Amino acid sequence: MSKYYLNYLDELESEAIYILREVWAQFENPVILFSGGKDSILVTHLAKKAFYPSKIPFALMHVDTGHNFPETIQFRDDLVEQFGVQLLVGSVQEAIDKGRVAEEKGKNATRNTLQITTLLDAIETNNVDCAIGGGRRDEEKARAKERFFSHRDDFGQWDPKNQRPELWNILNGKHFEGEHFRAFPISNWTEMDVWNYILRENIAIPSLYLAHQRDVVWRSNSWIPVSEHLKLEEGEKVENRKIRFRTLGDITITGGMESEADTLEKIVTEVSSMKQTERGNRTDDKRSESAMEDRKRQGYF
Repeated sequence: MSKYYLNYLDELESEAIYILREVWAQFENPVILFSGGKDSILVTHLAKKAFYPSKIPFALMHVDTGHNFPETIQFRDDLVEQFGVQLLVGSVQEAIDKGRVAEEKGKNATRNTLQITTLLDAIETNNVDCAIGGGRRDEEKARAKERFFSHRDDFGQWDPKNQRPELWNILNGKHFEGEHFRAFPISNWTEMDVWNYILRENIAIPSLYLAHQRDVVWRSNSWIPVSEHLKLEEGEKVENRKIRFRTLGDITITGGMESEADTLEKIVTEVSSMKQTERGNRTDDKRSESAMEDRKRQGYF
């Protein structure tokens, strides 16, 4: 009797597709949380595979902080047009203007935390009962606590000690009115898996992930890109360096690293020898030991 073996990337792909199909089967109005980063791009690509030859049945939801990389927004718009999907946008600036949230002040001010209220408002306004994210367990210790189906109460809050068991891949999406779920189809992927899969599938990614010349400032042990939102402190000097970004967030908090990896093949080689975590250059994660978990408990991605 012959045996059939799957390549490890095929196994991860199969698992993710199963979860995406379960989301579609169990929920009324699910969406994909789309940031324009490689993980949300990967989830969208997997959704395309999961339901081919039909169109992706999920809308894409983007929380626009107003401090995005211009390249990310352009990539988002191009992808939406290419895939023919609906785009839902929650605006942090609009939430600020309405008095829903208050702008942070000071040198290290960001709009990262302000995304929580904006996201929860967008979920409520659009009657979303499941938001599919690209979070992975290897990224950060708080994300390692997530299940494939992660319950949120009627305030959008997450309780890591009260997650439902997922034995034998049986997923339970039952919830009361006002509650919703987050689903994480690529939870078991590593950063290396993501890049190997992107390379294998030849998935388009923003140029920000590839090494390129950019004006930057050395701050918080990483190269912060110069933008209209960055206020230079005394003694800081703008330099032009060849850098790339391992993870994408707001332009004000996403630190770059010096690199020569300007192709997917070079990125795979570079990541294979990395010792620092993927989010090691994100200043929003350096505010405290539990910064990510604190945000997630309140309703963050």
